[in-house]
Amino acid sequence: MTTTRRELLAYTLPFVLFMAGLVAVSAAKALRIDTFCGVALDPMYWIYPGQSILCAGALIWFRRSYDFSKTTGGNLLVGAVVGLVVLGLWVAPQELFHQPKRVDGFNPGVVEGLTTWMLSARFVRLVLVVPLVEELFWRGFLLRYLVNEDFTKIPFGSSSRFSFWAVVVAFTMIHSPPDWPAAFLTGILFNLVAIRTKSLAACVVAHTAANLGLGLYICATRQWGFW
Repeated sequence: MTTTRRELLAYTLPFVLFMAGLVAVSAAKALRIDTFCGVALDPMYWIYPGQSILCAGALIWFRRSYDFSKTTGGNLLVGAVVGLVVLGLWVAPQELFHQPKRVDGFNPGVVEGLTTWMLSARFVRLVLVVPLVEELFWRGFLLRYLVNEDFTKIPFGSSSRFSFWAVVVAFTMIHSPPDWPAAFLTGILFNLVAIRTKSLAACVVAHTAANLGLGLYICATRQWGFW
């Protein structure tokens, strides 16, 4: 049997929708669309919530297509520990090497009275949507697809030397240049979690732990550019 169209969409469509949201923000800025309901507001403040809703809807729709087997305590612990290591990689430039503070970005207090709502929406995106969308695509789909086009017919965590490094490089390139060193190492570590544990859940936990820690760091330091 070959991979079905539904299985292919389940692992790729949420990521496509997520990337479409990023493109929409860039397009809106290029077209100088900087108001929402008559209020001057950067496009990311009103496009990102819609992006999160679309991605979450796709994840829920395809939920039966995802294999969360091998969700053992040991695998989840590996994921959590790796996630904390990844967090250290992302904040090290500021904390150890005194890089400039990254204060320009998604400031949840930009609209008076909506801070709690905006902060909640951003954390949902960062901690729930992004880890699922990205781990399904990078480790669930591409890491296996570059080994076998019928990617669901081989175990999660299967890889070749080519697929391993192709995913690392592609994962790195979708981040902004200042984040490339951390993203490169993160791609390696998350791939290793997939290969070591054979568990999608462990990869999601690793990504979630890193993002949750980063979100708390952002709020504590007000470095909105890390979002």
